[in-house]
Amino acid sequence: QLQLVESGGGVVQPGGSLRLSCAASGFTLEYYTIGWFRQAPGKEREAVSCIRPGVGVTYYAESVKGRFTISRDNAKNTVYLQINSLKPEDTAVYYCAAVRGSGPVQLMCQPKWKYDYWGLGTQVTVSS
Repeated sequence: QLQLVESGGGVVQPGGSLRLSCAASGFTLEYYTIGWFRQAPGKEREAVSCIRPGVGVTYYAESVKGRFTISRDNAKNTVYLQINSLKPEDTAVYYCAAVRGSGPVQLMCQPKWKYDYWGLGTQVTVSS
């Protein structure tokens, strides 16, 4: 079966850090653009960060620039999202998604872009 599985979420204090993982099975993540999205209670899903195949051009939402870092480990067929300096407003379910790369990453990393595969999400809660 083709699937994505997120892990690494948890409960952290403001200012804390987590490393989220997105592991693929049934297909090779190396050839896909991978997006991290999140959805907080009462809010619409938003794009957080995306990475294209090849040289790995990245995109970050303004709200997370300088705090979050997306990366690939092709040998492990996994994409990571390092999330640092966490704020209460970062609390959300974080999802990863995959799509064949075909356009500028800033356009692909938007809520309206259609992705082929989605994980079920991992909860991140930032609270004191």
